Amino acid sequence: MLERYFVKPATIDRIRGSWLAPEIERYVEWMASQGYAIRNFYRRVPILCRFAEFAKLQGATDAKSAAAHVEGFASHWLASHGSQGGSTAARSKVAEEARNPVRQMLHLSLEGRVAAVRTHKAFPFEDQAPGFLCYLREERGLRETTIYHYGHRLHGFANFLKRSGVTSLTELSPALLASFVVDTAPKLARTGKRDLCGVIRVFLRYCHRQQVIGKDLSGAVEMPQVYRLADVPRSITWEEVRRMLEAVDRRTVRGRRDYAMLLLLVTYGLRAHEVAKLTLDDVDWKRERLQIPERKAGHSTAYPLANVVAEALIEYLRSGRPETQDRHVFFRVLAPQSPITNGAVSSTVAAYLRKAGIQVRRPGAHTLRHTCVQKLIEAEFPLKTIGDYVGHRSPQSTEIYSKVAITALREVAMGNGEEL
Repeated sequence: MLERYFVKPATIDRIRGSWLAPEIERYVEWMASQGYAIRNFYRRVPILCRFAEFAKLQGATDAKSAAAHVEGFASHWLASHGSQGGSTAARSKVAEEARNPVRQMLHLSLEGRVAAVRTHKAFPFEDQAPGFLCYLREERGLRETTIYHYGHRLHGFANFLKRSGVTSLTELSPALLASFVVDTAPKLARTGKRDLCGVIRVFLRYCHRQQVIGKDLSGAVEMPQVYRLADVPRSITWEEVRRMLEAVDRRTVRGRRDYAMLLLLVTYGLRAHEVAKLTLDDVDWKRERLQIPERKAGHSTAYPLANVVAEALIEYLRSGRPETQDRHVFFRVLAPQSPITNGAVSSTVAAYLRKAGIQVRRPGAHTLRHTCVQKLIEAEFPLKTIGDYVGHRSPQSTEIYSKVAITALREVAMGNGEEL
């Protein structure tokens, strides 16, 4: 495998002379399987050889013992390759460029796979309310994304208590809770304020149930009033949808993938995570059906496979999707080869909306979902039918789309209005 990327025999001999040569060669094979560009081999392999030399000088004898010297090597690399006058961000990037391939190589050697390196943050208040995470997951049956949301809000609460000098939940008081809400709420939208208060109230009720605190303080956190039908859905017109799709360069792999994702979102009103989780098994080509399993409402939906969507999927599967045993439909364009995430789906939509010059509040995948629902409303389909089509958990979720005639109001705004 090394001969494919390094021409000089002396260079190959030097790499294979390293005491971590088996691990380095295995990592090179993994990069090749993940579709890394050739320049990455030229840049990363010398770094790995330098790490092997550094770790050996520190007393490492195998991959497991070498793992203890990754951070030391990153600092050593930064000292010799990072400009002292550079910005903090630039120096951090230099260190990460040395740290990342070493971590990947060691993960591959020790665990047999390369996992995303993420700093693990303990769930907030695990020391004082240790069963809360289990309560959310098992008793309330919340999804992992919702549990992550709880953790994010509670981390902010924990940081506030730390800044206030509070070390124990037993010191909580209505005044302190009110102060937290007043301090945090201005940074959030209306629904964000509601969600924050809801998380804190659930946590406080749990703490009282488990006798972590002596009094139920959840009533001290007043829920802000948010009217369910107060907002207008952030949909776009069908003409703007056309402009957005025209902004996609379908000559590229990324363009073919993005075009298929955009059509799925706007045709079926799918959520970002539903597109990201789509697998080859969900597309029934023989019966021309598209199956969306495990929806938010707890059921699955089968759609007729529209011709324009089928053609876009075929174009991507033939000339874009990488060859892999993974059954997911959509993958990252850049290495490492892995399925696309729901966050990437939303950011892709936002990028094309900006590229097409379409101004919309909070652009993302839900913009196209709202557009799909609004189109069905204007076609006068029953709300129940529309809710089932897009996978709404409750019929009330569909009602907001029926409160305004978007197209008619736009005509009034853009024209004379008196004729209407």
